[in-house]
Amino acid sequence: MSSAAEILVIIISIFLGFFLLLGIILTIYLINLTRQIRRVTNSAERTIDSFGSIASKVSNAISPVIVAQMVAKMIKKFKKDNDKEEK
Repeated sequence: MSSAAEILVIIISIFLGFFLLLGIILTIYLINLTRQIRRVTNSAERTIDSFGSIASKVSNAISPVIVAQMVAKMIKKFKKDNDKEEK
């Protein structure tokens, strides 16, 4: 082999080693990023579930209050109508 070919093989070997090392580092970063994304999505899912349960509890508590207000308005209206008829 000529000396130019040997130098070319050495240069290509160095670049291949560099890109192999770069690929390994990027793969490790990608794995860490995937784990962080999974943690964030799990946390967001738990938060959404808790908001859903809170919303259902609030709606269950508000429904009787609204019905009670409507009944109170009807009773007041009925009393006003009865007072007008008595006069």
